[in-house]
Amino acid sequence: MLAESVRATMAFIVIWYGRRGIIDKVTFDAEKTAKDHAIAMFQTRRGDDGVVCVEVRKDNGAVVFSHAEN
Repeated sequence: MLAESVRATMAFIVIWYGRRGIIDKVTFDAEKTAKDHAIAMFQTRRGDDGVVCVEVRKDNGAVVFSHAEN
């Protein structure tokens, strides 16, 4: 029961980075949704906003996914 309540309140943050630092942050309730969003939007954000890297982090700061391209 406790694990379910902890899992329900856990947030996942998608952090978009440019060459000069953080461009944007978006919060999601589910890890899969956050990761899917990061993957789907990477090329678009790269072209539109100059994104060079994206990370998905748990609300405690642990990185669960990252992606970068040269």
